[in-house]
Amino acid sequence: MLLTRLLNACHHFPGFVYERARLCQASNTIEIDVRPRRGSRPHCSGCGQRARGYDTLATRRFEFIPIWGFAVVLLYAMRRVECKRGCGVKVEQVPWGIGKHTLTKTYMLYLAHWARKLSWQETARSFHTSWEKVSQAVEWVVEWGLAHRTLGPIRAFGVDEIQYGRGHQYLTLVYQIEAGCIRLLWVGKERTTESFEKFFALIGTEIAAKVEFVCSDMWKPYLKLIAKHCPNALNILDRFHIVAKMNLALDDVRAAEARRMANDGYQPVLKKSRWCLLKRRENLTDTQRIRLRDLLRYNLQSVRAYLLKEEFQSLWEYDSPVWAGKFLDRWCTQVMRSRIEPMKKFARTVRTHRELILNYFRARKQFSSGVIEGLNNKAKVTMRKAYGFRTFRMTEIALYHGLGKLPEPKLTHSFY
Repeated sequence: MLLTRLLNACHHFPGFVYERARLCQASNTIEIDVRPRRGSRPHCSGCGQRARGYDTLATRRFEFIPIWGFAVVLLYAMRRVECKRGCGVKVEQVPWGIGKHTLTKTYMLYLAHWARKLSWQETARSFHTSWEKVSQAVEWVVEWGLAHRTLGPIRAFGVDEIQYGRGHQYLTLVYQIEAGCIRLLWVGKERTTESFEKFFALIGTEIAAKVEFVCSDMWKPYLKLIAKHCPNALNILDRFHIVAKMNLALDDVRAAEARRMANDGYQPVLKKSRWCLLKRRENLTDTQRIRLRDLLRYNLQSVRAYLLKEEFQSLWEYDSPVWAGKFLDRWCTQVMRSRIEPMKKFARTVRTHRELILNYFRARKQFSSGVIEGLNNKAKVTMRKAYGFRTFRMTEIALYHGLGKLPEPKLTHSFY
């Protein structure tokens, strides 16, 4: 058949020949016989060197990429070799397969490419295979990529956590966030000091010492470990989390004042005003804009806290860390005199982390949490497509596969 000629041309391996191809109509399968070329010696699966043949085993089936809706199977009788280098009697190593996998390398890489676009279950349905085989294909591609990727040098990275599974289960994710390289570097189980230590053990002291910028939130274990392992790096506090803490303080003020006014019998002017106060002005709807205009007429703690929040947004317009620091000091002094306790608590937090906040300006605004939050959203979409993975191992593989930008094995022909 012409099919064997095509395979010999685009998927050829020295020492092997595609001999015959036949269609099995009962199972809609194309079976292709593969035989060793005459005079060729097999390779030992232990050391990879050529060895003398020992005997021949039963025929094995290797699944290949489907063609025209037909499943394609390579049939090959595996040989055993007697290795003189200390391996003993081993089954030969074949270039199209790996270990005891029933899928060819080409088919595994093909499935892995589609699994990056679709969910694993949809990929399995599209190619009439099982979810387990798709997961095996992705796992092999990810393991190969992790073994062959280059970690350093790393100029900037960001660390954050996302929730997965039921309850308070978190993943610690570390991303490289340089302009020319944005990728997932490491996935850690749980949000603990011991877990984050494993990342620095992975990259080593030499790479860690050359890191220039690190983006993180205010969690103390993160700050301590970054200062310990990356002494030459500017630790830039996550702008997203700073604004989130501000909004949380404002919402506490609004909720407490709304309850107090309801208990005292006053008109519920703060009812349905949460998003009017929390959203940025340019994002307000017409109804919310009118509601906010009416709300600003009242002399309330919530209104004063809102005005302080709006004034704080001016911080990000500065370029000089000196002037940004002066604005921050003046704003904190103003808040401490406001007698609004949740806002005062936030101001004390800002004063504690003043230098880390100003690192954002010392880095000339090149690095922020925007990239990290975008990658976190992609990580959540990856897990949501599968409606959650049952084990951490499968979650880790899926995240590396989707966000790691790992290298892939080179094949004799590209089938996608």
